[in-house]
Amino acid sequence: MSQGSLSISVVICTYNRAAYIYDAMESLANQTLDKTAFEVIIVNNNSTDHTAQVCLDFLAAHTDYHFHFLNESKQGASFARNTGAALAKGELLCFMDDDAVAGKDYLERIVQFFALHPDAGGLGGKIIPKYIPSEPAWMSYYVSSMVGNFDYSPDVVVFSPNRYPLESNMIIRKKDFDAIAGFNTALPGVVGSLRIGGEGKDFFMRLKALGRVVYYDPAIAVDHVVEVSKLTPAYLYRVASGMGRGEKVRMKEIGNLAYYKKIAEYLFKLGAAILLGCKYFLQGHPKKFWPIIQFRIDTLKGLLE
Repeated sequence: MSQGSLSISVVICTYNRAAYIYDAMESLANQTLDKTAFEVIIVNNNSTDHTAQVCLDFLAAHTDYHFHFLNESKQGASFARNTGAALAKGELLCFMDDDAVAGKDYLERIVQFFALHPDAGGLGGKIIPKYIPSEPAWMSYYVSSMVGNFDYSPDVVVFSPNRYPLESNMIIRKKDFDAIAGFNTALPGVVGSLRIGGEGKDFFMRLKALGRVVYYDPAIAVDHVVEVSKLTPAYLYRVASGMGRGEKVRMKEIGNLAYYKKIAEYLFKLGAAILLGCKYFLQGHPKKFWPIIQFRIDTLKGLLE
């Protein structure tokens, strides 16, 4: 990659996304940023469909770009992201999902942001869900976080102490990634049918603990595909309970007192969810009533497992 302005490496870990990984890669090939200023590292995490072939065919058709493909046999996004980051040559590391699509000026905006904000250690942007075929009637703002919806602020701001970028759209300086030793593999993400989430939260909490400033910029945005047919009760339980499992791992690493405080926090959030559900019901949106409560029940179950 060129050594002029800040260089950037995009890491995408992929698992059984043959239907969408092409669009993700194509959106990165169509960037306004000069192609010599960035690389894309695709890490295949044991896909059983033809994801690998789609990726290899794309690379064969775009040999003038710095696209790379490799495999990671240890299951889980944290393992795959760490493997991709270890090979990255850019000064900035950008992590994007395999079913996300970046705007044409996505990478250029990221590079410009870090140039204008030398104090920035991390950065997150907007994630816009693209429901296929359409947003379900039961979806609410409070439940949509499970499908990656993220719109933290209308303006550029520093994240509050307990808030952080989501995994579909997060950027960090490579030197800081190395300083915190990457993602915590005790929080691998999805492993088979089991989810132990919270890897992004843990990642940025450790970065903040080093005193790094983490920004949000709504102009740095990606679209994120959401297949409504896959949003079954079993799937939503895996996601929500996975959040709880991840918090259990994080809190246990701190100590039992932190874990018990987290249980109290989740019980409070369940109470708040009941009130919000009732509010939706009274406002004439009965289909939104139960999902928001179920979400909090399932996260609590994961925390208590």
